Amino acid sequence: MATVVIQKRKRKNNISYIVNYSDPLSNRKKYFKTFTRQKNAQKAANYLRGLIDLGKIGEIKKSKMKLKLLTFSEVFRLLKAEWQKRLESNDLRQKTFEEYSYRLGLVNRRFNKGLLCEVSKEDIITYLKEAACKFSNVTSKRCLFIIKQIFKHGLTINAVIEDPSSDISYLSEKEHVRNKFILPAELERLIDASRKGRTKYYLPALICLGAEHGASKQEALSLRWPDIDFDYDGSGTIRFFRTKNMRERTEYLMPRTKQALLAWCDHQEWMRHRKKSDPNRSRLVFCHLDGSPIKSFHKAWKEACNKAGIKYFHFHDLRHTFCSNLLLSGSDLKDVKEMISHNDLSMTDRYSHLTLNYKRLQQARLAEHYTNHSLIG
Repeated sequence: MATVVIQKRKRKNNISYIVNYSDPLSNRKKYFKTFTRQKNAQKAANYLRGLIDLGKIGEIKKSKMKLKLLTFSEVFRLLKAEWQKRLESNDLRQKTFEEYSYRLGLVNRRFNKGLLCEVSKEDIITYLKEAACKFSNVTSKRCLFIIKQIFKHGLTINAVIEDPSSDISYLSEKEHVRNKFILPAELERLIDASRKGRTKYYLPALICLGAEHGASKQEALSLRWPDIDFDYDGSGTIRFFRTKNMRERTEYLMPRTKQALLAWCDHQEWMRHRKKSDPNRSRLVFCHLDGSPIKSFHKAWKEACNKAGIKYFHFHDLRHTFCSNLLLSGSDLKDVKEMISHNDLSMTDRYSHLTLNYKRLQQARLAEHYTNHSLIG
């Protein structure tokens, strides 16, 4: 039989009342909440007894099931263990597992100590609004997906009776689509600024890959030296693989990118020779001297942007920079779709206004041509 106990604790001149309970399944003592007033602690204890004693809560009585009083954090760990099993059985990709686990950790920081069955729809909506305001609609959408997975698993293991997130709609990503890009002069300033920090040996190469080849962060950091042929056809080639859409693309190396990659390669070899470091046979382009991968360069990126005087600019915006400047240089949307490896042309439509700008320039030149030749005639 599960029990609920109110424990009085006195520290100096402060008195607090701690509500604990024993899990009816594991019979282990667990913490519920702490109160400064005994009256509030008694109300919470009565509420908790209602959850445990099936006859006192109509919804639990109707469900005819044994409710497990698990905290959000406990369900979080159980769900992550399930994902780990799927990863080991190749039912889940490593990149997807890492992304899910990261988002799961963010959501868990907000709700971790409370019982899962106590989290309400209003609590979830408030959290999602905060995430959208602080970050973006995209971030809020991804957090909601994780919350839905938590409650879905909670229903499976009887930690909740109903899913309060089931009828919460995802926010529209179109309202928060980023189209920010920089022009060649700003890109030059950014690359120059990246050569002045502690990451000056590899950050310029990452920036060039993003701006001159449209490489995402995942494509760049997972790049391997065998994917690059510096000697092919005079200029060299580079192969990218994007796990998001499982598509592969091969391009000729841009001169500035080639130079930056060779400089990083030379520096790596020189440092390993100097420190007699074993790279552990790692073939990753962007890795530490011991061969372990470089997972994040956020601080160095922010520092370079600040030095270049470019505000509110994300690394992924270099991908938009690649697409936008490709259009401004004379390519059309179909060319951009193939170069960036979009699945559908609709994904490239966000850049359609730039093709109109280029057409205006071309038509202005045509008008000037007609005018000049009319005067001659």
